[in-house]
Amino acid sequence: MKYPAVLSFADILPELDGFDAIIDVRSEGEFALDHLPGAINCPVLKDEERERVGTLYKQVNAFEAKKVGAALVARNIAEHLETRFSDKPRDWKPLVYCWRGGNRSGAMAHILAKVGWPAIQLDGGYKAYRAHVSAALDNPPELAWRVICGTTGSGKSRLLETLDALGAQVLDLERLAAHRGSVLGHLPHAPQPTQKMFESRIWDTLRRFDPQRPLFVESESKKVGNLRVPDAVMERMRGAPCIALALSRRNRVRLLMEDYQHFACDPQALNGQLDHLAQLHGRAKIDAWHALANRGAMPELVEQLLVEHYDPAYLRSIDRNFVQYGQARVLELDDIAPGDFARAAQTLHAA
Repeated sequence: MKYPAVLSFADILPELDGFDAIIDVRSEGEFALDHLPGAINCPVLKDEERERVGTLYKQVNAFEAKKVGAALVARNIAEHLETRFSDKPRDWKPLVYCWRGGNRSGAMAHILAKVGWPAIQLDGGYKAYRAHVSAALDNPPELAWRVICGTTGSGKSRLLETLDALGAQVLDLERLAAHRGSVLGHLPHAPQPTQKMFESRIWDTLRRFDPQRPLFVESESKKVGNLRVPDAVMERMRGAPCIALALSRRNRVRLLMEDYQHFACDPQALNGQLDHLAQLHGRAKIDAWHALANRGAMPELVEQLLVEHYDPAYLRSIDRNFVQYGQARVLELDDIAPGDFARAAQTLHAA
């Protein structure tokens, strides 16, 4: 094969995990919005440089823009060669892509190939990758979906984490979305990814699964925080067999107190989130919950939220949205210690 080789995403996909590096040469801002799984960002035009070249293109002409852009691209590629790539051996195999598979990735791939590395350039760039992801999520693979159901605080996320640690196939949408999936689900210091990044994470997880083995997922709603679960993935989940996780209310309160400790330390932030429920419960109820938060009566507040908000909402939606919930296998947890979740996970993993 002559290098740099320019290949389609369909040709690259079977070998995607075999590259020594996946190099995204787009700007930092483009990379942050979404990128191929495992890619590293090595811009050949940084954000401010890309803006400068674009302005020249619009206000002067393409020739002047290309002259300035070429100098910047050459300088940035040289920097990457002298730093990030300087220790790479002769057989180092990189995949290079940009937005459309044009000038930026072509320049990087050409120079890497001239050095002697077997560089591959993605034809169509990120746009080709994104088109593949969108099509794949419009028609998810036929997998043996198993939906973990249960009221808020019953330990669904902990069970998924334990199953994952055992080697089971797990699609943890809340982890991929960096959100716990409720009005109080925002994770401090962990912003949610973009919608496109969320979809990339889902696609990358699903593509690795064996259709002969069960896939465990939580009974999420259509939105996880600000992000939307792709419609076809939602349809697969809602038609799948269910497992009903059961835990006493006392233990659910304990579990939620552990998972939401950050709110106990910051009642102002908690009250700000509770304000979103005012339309459902009225101002008087929200003010009463604010008072509990302000005086540190967190167990009482959590129990009231379960009884008056979360449990009724769950019961209204679960039968309607998950068609096999009426035949769900019940899995009871005695407590919330790691051993309790390990035994539950082993039961499911062995089935």
